[in-house]
Amino acid sequence: MGEDKRFLYVGDRTLIERTLGILRLLFQDVCIVIGQHTPALQVTVPVLRDIVANSGSLGGIYTGLKLAKMEWVFVVACDMPFLNPSAIRHLVALKQEADLIMVRSESGLQPTHAVYSRRCLPVIEQMVQTRHLRIQELVDHPSIRVRCVSAEELREIVPDGQAFFNVNTPEDLEAAKKLWADGNDRHATI
Repeated sequence: MGEDKRFLYVGDRTLIERTLGILRLLFQDVCIVIGQHTPALQVTVPVLRDIVANSGSLGGIYTGLKLAKMEWVFVVACDMPFLNPSAIRHLVALKQEADLIMVRSESGLQPTHAVYSRRCLPVIEQMVQTRHLRIQELVDHPSIRVRCVSAEELREIVPDGQAFFNVNTPEDLEAAKKLWADGNDRHATI
């Protein structure tokens, strides 16, 4: 993107403000994990730095799980402007079925919109240490029980799939702004 995605605006709020707004409604404990060299944030939730530098999203998940006080963690990227509280609640409700609950949308696995158990920690730690940083590899690991939630299962909750929309390019940002302006904010109702 050429700039820090956390501070990009969609509508009247930044991506990070949108994400925190939804998470605060749903969870008692919310924190942000950032890279070791990422500029600090001025927010009202704890900000943690990656334990292992330069390990991407998997390193962030590792840090969050390692430092979490609870057994389960909902992980989400900050670049998803249309988070849907009902979809998040649905994933969290499935936590007793597996160690990792991850959506498989039409565009593929959504590892940064998923529920992770601390039971995933040994595998993630090994992956980070050996620099195998593809989060999707967790799905195939034999020691992790995975529950993939299909797009069909979520269709009643998220009929348009916008909850998994990521802003990765300037074109994505413009599309998000247009969706927002067109009144397609599906996460406004909880």
